[in-house]
Amino acid sequence: MEMTLRWYGSAFDTVTLGQIRQIPGVTGVITTLYGAKAGEVWEREKIRRLAGEVEASGLHIAGIESVNVHEAIKAGLPERETYIANYIETLENLGKEGIHLVCYNFMPVFDWTRTELARKRTDGSTVLAYTQEAVDALEPEKMFASISGDANGSIMPGWEPERMAQVRELFELYREVDDEKLFDNLKYFLEKIMPVCDRYDINMAIHPDDPAWSVFGLPRIIINKKNILRMMKMVDNPHNGVTFCSGSYGTNRENDLPDMIRALKGRIHFAHVRNLKFRSPTDFEEAAHLSEDGDFDMYEIMKALYETGFNGPVRPDHGRMIWGETAMPGYGLYDRALGAAYLNGLWEAIRKSEDGKRQ
Repeated sequence: MEMTLRWYGSAFDTVTLGQIRQIPGVTGVITTLYGAKAGEVWEREKIRRLAGEVEASGLHIAGIESVNVHEAIKAGLPERETYIANYIETLENLGKEGIHLVCYNFMPVFDWTRTELARKRTDGSTVLAYTQEAVDALEPEKMFASISGDANGSIMPGWEPERMAQVRELFELYREVDDEKLFDNLKYFLEKIMPVCDRYDINMAIHPDDPAWSVFGLPRIIINKKNILRMMKMVDNPHNGVTFCSGSYGTNRENDLPDMIRALKGRIHFAHVRNLKFRSPTDFEEAAHLSEDGDFDMYEIMKALYETGFNGPVRPDHGRMIWGETAMPGYGLYDRALGAAYLNGLWEAIRKSEDGKRQ
């Protein structure tokens, strides 16, 4: 396991590489060409320049999150061939620059959905939160406007202004796309890109839908154990793998997170580990990573990763905003640094306990 932190680049992130370098046990970053549009080819020189900046700080790029999939691919439009070709070229350029992990998602329109970016908790911190009642009361095109005031001036990934300006048109793309059609389109995409993944040893790690149910009637397929195992079998290639996000899968209380990890042994290439606190099954908020602050047993999650031989990058996911910090909601320095230290501590304790059993 390698502990990492997500970093959006010096032009966009309030957190610096120098600060990340000082978090004990963090050796890499998960990053992207933030500002690149879905469907664009990532030029090799830009990738090399980004990697050079990271390496100059004493860190390295442990993976890319995300190379966004164009809506034409997800919706199965004729022009998907052009965008798949561009995606393949981007993967080639990443592989040539020594990057072997890509986290992506296959969520229509919205990459993730929250109804609050700064819900205040009893400890005074603020967190991302979701309430189904609030979603039900909104029209999709007004979704971002309802929360943008709490974005602290950040451009939230997946909620870029130009994307939100096209919400109505994007919904129209999916008018005839149900879960089965979305599965078919995902299969088509994966079969096209697996040869280049095999050639450059690139692990594709699909991120689960967040939350793990339909929002605004849109199809959602990467939501539970049954569906993710179906995806693994339909393109049975070790490079076709998973980003195991405890927070996203965990939005559905029926998902047994440690059991899912064990069922996906060998196909989890990347892990987001975070905690949630529920007020009801469809009203949840982000919590500190500490088990007792939320509703997940973080020890059991980390233990399942350890016992299945997981050796990829882990990152603490959405943190609370604490100690007066102003940053992109969920992506401040302080609480994620605490989360990284906590998860590293759990891993060390599990490793030493397991080593002791074998002696």
